[in-house]
Amino acid sequence: MATFAPARGGVLAIPTRYLRAFYEVCRYGSVSRASVALCRAQSAVTRAVLQLERELSVPLFERSVNGMLPTQFGNILLRRVERAFAYMDTAYRDVAVLTRQARRGQIYALHMSQRRLRVLVELARKRHMGAAADALAISQPAVSQLLHEIEESVGARLFERGARGLRPTEAGETLAWQLRLALNEIRIAADEIAAIRGLEQGEVRVGALSLGRTYLLPVAVTRLLAKYPALKVSTMEGPFETLAAALRAGEIDFVLGALRPPEYCKGLIRESFLDDSMAVMVRAGHPLRRRRRLGLRDIIEAQWVLPHAGTPTRNLFEGLLAQRGLAPPNVVLETTDLAIIREVLLESDMLTAISPHQFYREATAGMVARLPIDLPETFRQIGVLRRNDDRPSPGTQLLLAEIRAITAIPDTVAAR
Repeated sequence: MATFAPARGGVLAIPTRYLRAFYEVCRYGSVSRASVALCRAQSAVTRAVLQLERELSVPLFERSVNGMLPTQFGNILLRRVERAFAYMDTAYRDVAVLTRQARRGQIYALHMSQRRLRVLVELARKRHMGAAADALAISQPAVSQLLHEIEESVGARLFERGARGLRPTEAGETLAWQLRLALNEIRIAADEIAAIRGLEQGEVRVGALSLGRTYLLPVAVTRLLAKYPALKVSTMEGPFETLAAALRAGEIDFVLGALRPPEYCKGLIRESFLDDSMAVMVRAGHPLRRRRRLGLRDIIEAQWVLPHAGTPTRNLFEGLLAQRGLAPPNVVLETTDLAIIREVLLESDMLTAISPHQFYREATAGMVARLPIDLPETFRQIGVLRRNDDRPSPGTQLLLAEIRAITAIPDTVAAR
């Protein structure tokens, strides 16, 4: 059954150690010439191609006396393999510059076992030998041995060991980053091939900022999975900087939420879906709702529940107050937990400044309402970030289409 769960690393459907053989057969048009280029027996190259075809359940080549040509499925895989190898070529060049001693190890052709590849990715993510071992369900000595083998193959130290765990070297950070991008291409290839067969499957991985995960994403995911139950959606939550780094590394497919200015999004594509401004929200029966005329000056001394100092929402609201010559709000509770904010509003006369999108359900149900105070200085856009060189998977394209189809919250609802 499809799930909507926190993001975790998965196992690739395509065994990467066979990709170089597949690529060379595409390049030379025959197993015999590919075997010469690879310095491998023809039988080994043939087995590699057949194994890929078995894993994907599709023919990758049209075979004839004149040679082998990629099928429609083969061309899909080839395009992704070329992108994956390009990432690994970049990794090799960068590591060679950093270390001046890098070797053309098997990892740069992705010609390693899935376990070794995942060890490097998990160590770069967890930065702890034990945590990586737990994630991979293998022993810590096995992780240490596999890392040693990878470093021997690369010819460079990839991690520095310390009392608090592991710290990637520059070479290790570079190699792990490009490896994640390369493996992401192979993951998407399997999804694209399945889509051509009429099977919408695979995993869509979303980085969810606060303004995206309370309304837009849950509704879009629900609609998506109702149409394509074989898909899976996973989410990663965190601050913008963490999610942007995960996006650049290929760990997630896009980020949904409040868009940052372009200078914070280098190497990323910004797409706006909704315009948003903050609102002052209270419980539906709040005494202030009976006031005919109301301004910020009238409510600034009330008790407020707001996010912690230094967060983007708090900075935006306090910046607005400063622009209007008003004192900072009387904040008696600091939290970013929407469940806490909602219950505090319902049980008291406290106020909060928040996007009305985040209280869409409560406003629709008549539980909370916004005060008639406009805050145009808090205007921002809600949308998605993707990598500049992104070629999204079929599942990602379908989820983005669902998000685009969801309209903004009607003013009549948000004003309740």
